[in-house]
Amino acid sequence: MWFDGLTFHATGSFFILRHLIIYFSEGYIGVPSVSTKHWFLLQYKPNSHRLALRNLHRQGFETFLPMLDVTQRCSTRFVQQTRPLFPGYMFVSFELDTAPWRKINSTVGVTRLVSFNGRPKALPTDLIAGLMARCDIQGKVLPADQFATGDEVQVISGPFADYIATIEKIDADNRIWLLMEFIGQKTQMAVRPGQMQLTK
Repeated sequence: MWFDGLTFHATGSFFILRHLIIYFSEGYIGVPSVSTKHWFLLQYKPNSHRLALRNLHRQGFETFLPMLDVTQRCSTRFVQQTRPLFPGYMFVSFELDTAPWRKINSTVGVTRLVSFNGRPKALPTDLIAGLMARCDIQGKVLPADQFATGDEVQVISGPFADYIATIEKIDADNRIWLLMEFIGQKTQMAVRPGQMQLTK
C-alpha cells in the first residue's frame, strides 16, 4: 500500500486520514488521469488552508483541497459552512526531480510535506482521480440528492459518455451506482453526480 512506511509524527491522525482517502476515492471506475504531474500529501498549519493555498499558488504549485459543506448548530440556529474534507491536509502537484519542492516546507501556512525516508512519495494517480471525480471544479464534494433510485440517466463524461443507464442505488457516501447494458451484458458501475444527467 502507498501509505506503508511513511514517516509521520501524528501517527493516530494520519492512520485515520489514510482510510478516509481510500474511502472517499474507492468505487469510481474508469476515471481518467487528472494530471501528468505527480500528487503528494501536504500538512498545513491549523486553520491555515487558505494562507497555504495562496502562498503555494504564488510559487507556481498546483494544489487540490477537497471541500465539504457541513451544517453546524450555532446558538439557536443552524449554519452551513464549507470546510476541508480532510482537516489539516491537502494535495500538491509537482515534478519531484525538477521542481523546487523543498521550499514547500518553508512556505507560510504549511507544516510539512509527508515524506518517506526524507523524500515525498507520490500518491497513486487513480486515487487522486477518484477524489477529484467526487468534486466539482472548485473542489467541493458533489451532492447526490438530486437523483433517485430508478431514475434513467445519461452518462455525459468519461469512457462511458452517451450511455443510458438506470440508477440502481445511491450510497450514503454519495456514490451513485448505475446499471447499464454493455456488450450485451448488464454492467454495474459507480459514477459521480457530475458525470451524468437525467434523461427526462
